[in-house]
Amino acid sequence: MKRIVTIQDISCFGKCSITVALPLISAMGIECAILPTSVLSTHTGGFEDFTFRDLSEDIPKIAEHWKKYSIEFDTIYTGYLGTEKQIDYVLDFIKLFGKKDTLVFVDPAMGDKGRLYTGFASDFPSHMAKLCAVADITVPNITEACYLTGTEYKEVYDEKYVKDLAKKVCSLGAKSVVITGVSYEKSTQGAVFYSSKDDTYISYIAENIPRSFHGTGDTFASVLSGALTRGIDIENALKIAVDFTVECIRHTLPEAEKHAYGTKFEECIPYLNELINRQGK
Repeated sequence: MKRIVTIQDISCFGKCSITVALPLISAMGIECAILPTSVLSTHTGGFEDFTFRDLSEDIPKIAEHWKKYSIEFDTIYTGYLGTEKQIDYVLDFIKLFGKKDTLVFVDPAMGDKGRLYTGFASDFPSHMAKLCAVADITVPNITEACYLTGTEYKEVYDEKYVKDLAKKVCSLGAKSVVITGVSYEKSTQGAVFYSSKDDTYISYIAENIPRSFHGTGDTFASVLSGALTRGIDIENALKIAVDFTVECIRHTLPEAEKHAYGTKFEECIPYLNELINRQGK
């Protein structure tokens, strides 16, 4: 059985980060270890006065304990990291556990819609760029890619803008990148992959459902990391991740007001298994 470790926060209520990654990766037939960076009573979107406990100092202790027992990972998948110190600890973790065939998958979760998330200082992207530099694949949205590379953010853009942005992200050191949330017109949205090794692009664009739910980026990243870990090629892995995320949004629409804090992805897991089974891996 393949094994992924996901390093990000736990929001006790609200579907994002580990509470999305753990069930989805497990449902894909992959063992999922977790390394929580913090614990929050709820996620930060739409909730006020949430509790927060920083677990930064536990990261190296957990890593040392795992190393003692020679625990290994096929994929190291990082998500939301709240501080520069956490990024440094994760870089140390990658040095400790990363091997030649270990997939380092970085989701630089730090902003959307042209702005950084609440709590991030203006210099945070420069620290996140250090983590992206060691990634085999990193998956920023348009906003995050712009902050990582110092590129002007645009609400309206064309294919050249996205392709140039992808190349700039790889120039940080990442071997490949997937720019997420790419929408050239209101009716469609998808993702664009770029490999610096081959200088090649792969795009997959699907239906855009004009409704926002928290945690859809985590859904996409978790499924994509799982598909790649199972050995599915990037073209088909992109399709699986995009199609499943769209289905989760579509499925939640009838109860959108009740579930704005996250999609009803649990009820869509049979569809995820169907998508995976089509690949025979």
